[in-house]
Amino acid sequence: MSARSKIEWAWNTWNPVTGCSHVSPGCEHCYAERMANRLQAMGVAKYSRGFEVTLHPDILEQPLHWKKPRVIFVNSMSDLFHDKVSITFVRKVFDVMARANWHIFQLLTKRSKRLVRMAPQLDWPDNLWMGVTVENAHYKYRIADLRKVKAAKRFLSLEPLLGPLGELDLTDIHWAAVGGESGPGARPMKEDWVLEIQRQCRQHETAFFFKQWGGVNKKKTGRLLKGREYNDIPLPEVSGRDGDSLQLPFNL
Repeated sequence: MSARSKIEWAWNTWNPVTGCSHVSPGCEHCYAERMANRLQAMGVAKYSRGFEVTLHPDILEQPLHWKKPRVIFVNSMSDLFHDKVSITFVRKVFDVMARANWHIFQLLTKRSKRLVRMAPQLDWPDNLWMGVTVENAHYKYRIADLRKVKAAKRFLSLEPLLGPLGELDLTDIHWAAVGGESGPGARPMKEDWVLEIQRQCRQHETAFFFKQWGGVNKKKTGRLLKGREYNDIPLPEVSGRDGDSLQLPFNL
């Protein structure tokens, strides 16, 4: 239920919830859905229900046993703000993140309206970064919703980027990660869309991370933008219980 992450900007994943449902065009070729169905077919007990929303209270406290500081992506196989996840369980996840204060937790949602409704009922620890996905211009309202949340850091996942976003209000947005769709049926991403986002990030002093071009073979297309990698991420100095410093999944 947790593993070394293949996500370029995270080190580990932690999945106290698995399963989700489609909510916008970015979900059409969901990698988590493909993976969940594959694991179900392999007979993995945790995925006996496939991609149905399933809570896993047995692994809630797992990050507390990781002594070295890590960047942890929460629910790579789900969305914590899905309407089938109760406020009681969300609070339990938040409690663990607060107690494991030597890690950085990155939490991402497409359900920004429920996020806003629930935010006042949650205690927001300083080591939690909250983000929203914006795949095309229609969903830019999620950025405005995100700014209503009192998270220590707010970030955007502009992936899969399916169209130009136009002007963005990046006020109080600390980080933006951009990437094209990958895997079967991947829809193309244009360079102009990425460069316009990069320009606005520079203007607003928002850290810019370019994840990938994507495509059917993302290793072949790579992650160079105009000949270089962009790995900006606003990480603080963090020490673990034993004095270890934060482990990064990439070289800055």
